[in-house]
Amino acid sequence: MYSLARPFLFGLDPERAHGAGLRALEVAYRTGTIGLLAKTAEPLPTRAFGLTFPNPVGLAAGLDKNGEHIDALFALGFGFVEIGTVTPRPQAGNPKPRLFRLPEQQALINRMGFNNAGVEKLVRNVKRARRRGGLLGINIGKNKDTPNEAAENDYLYCLERVYPLADYITVNISSPNTAGLRELQEEQALRRLIGTLREAQERYGARHGRRVPMLVKIAPDLSDNDIDAAGRVLGDLQVDGVIATNTTTSRLWVEGARHADEAGGLSGAPLMGPSTTVLRRLRTRLPEHIPVIGVGGILSGADAVTKVAAGATLVQCYTGLIYRGPQLVYECIEAIRRRRHAPSRGPVPIDA
Repeated sequence: MYSLARPFLFGLDPERAHGAGLRALEVAYRTGTIGLLAKTAEPLPTRAFGLTFPNPVGLAAGLDKNGEHIDALFALGFGFVEIGTVTPRPQAGNPKPRLFRLPEQQALINRMGFNNAGVEKLVRNVKRARRRGGLLGINIGKNKDTPNEAAENDYLYCLERVYPLADYITVNISSPNTAGLRELQEEQALRRLIGTLREAQERYGARHGRRVPMLVKIAPDLSDNDIDAAGRVLGDLQVDGVIATNTTTSRLWVEGARHADEAGGLSGAPLMGPSTTVLRRLRTRLPEHIPVIGVGGILSGADAVTKVAAGATLVQCYTGLIYRGPQLVYECIEAIRRRRHAPSRGPVPIDA
């Protein structure tokens, strides 16, 4: 079904296609025809962060920034859906055009800039959702005009408001499209910010009578020393999990391609290698009990298995969904299922 719709969607401006695709998905869900889009896999329960996920394949943040299509996205068979990134106040994001396809490379470049309707709108949308089928993550960020010195106030504002509604919360400090945001990954800044949020997480847990896991999403462009420092800080602070990785600012793998010189974060197939390299190294630097979600470049079931082999407990996709359609979800679940049931072949080599 998606193979028939894709030529039409790819004939539209990418951002218009994004909106049209989500509207069509919502219509399919509400009319009960969404089964024509996606084959649903049998459950493959997976434990992480103290939660049981129906299966280990999730949707990465960015597709549904305001939580307007939660139920329809769950109906595609995801074990978990992450919405956002959301900021305290609504913001328009960066000027258009800000989303570009690189079809030959099966990639996207985006410089959206945390465009969203604000956390209060997202909260209302989440409260209306039925949320059947999987677990819900909410990804939080800071407003563009909030200086880094005051960033913790924006994160705290969002954390407090989404805490009662989320199954887990992701702290996004790794988008390349908000000026200066990635500076929060520097060791001392990271320790201050995440330390403050961890204290708030425990307070809200006591207040609400349940502890909601908090994850941190990192960039693929960190040096080895920065990855080691991040692993050390996040381990010391006992975060519940890490997502590796966000999009990359590197153009090494798409040099010469149309739109390759556009500013923004590169996602899709070219990100598979660098993001997995970061995942492998981070896995060896984090305490064993802190799970990692692998994301970046998954366009097949084999890609999902590669992330698991590199140390991921769960995986997420986004750009792969644009190029492959909803069948990618089923394919990834079944590939991971086969890996689990395959005879052990010994430990997977880890890059030093």
